[in-house]
Amino acid sequence: MFRELRRKRQALSRADCEAVLSRGTSGVLALAGDDGYPYAVPLSYLYEDGKLLFHCAKAGHKLDAVARCDKASFCVIDQDRVVPEEYTTYFRSVIAFGRIRVIGDDGERRSAVERLALKYHPGDTRENRNRYIDKEWAPLCMLEMTVEHLSGKQATELLQAGEK
Repeated sequence: MFRELRRKRQALSRADCEAVLSRGTSGVLALAGDDGYPYAVPLSYLYEDGKLLFHCAKAGHKLDAVARCDKASFCVIDQDRVVPEEYTTYFRSVIAFGRIRVIGDDGERRSAVERLALKYHPGDTRENRNRYIDKEWAPLCMLEMTVEHLSGKQATELLQAGEK
């Protein structure tokens, strides 16, 4: 169902892919957009337990695309160091493939946005975090993508250097 990497030697293990997703702060969500055009949008996210969480508004291009087709991919670039003298980059990236759903239950939605907020401001107080969430609650939508397949790859130079 999912293609294997052509350069298998450069493939990241599942654990390495999950580490990239765990430490990343943003990625690009790709969906089937309007009129057959791909729709790719950069987003902040949370990865935990084989799922990706995103926030968005309750209406818009993203939700229209998800309603049309729940299949998605999400790409995170962990490293992209340009090495001009070698005409290359030392890269590491991961693509997650899966199905996405709108979190409808208010309790589940609240839990998801709280966990997402904790990722980006772990030192904040619960009271302050709740104040911000409450202020944005009405238009807030949360999406959950269940990862069905992970594919990660790194430059051969990183592989040889043993970088993780």
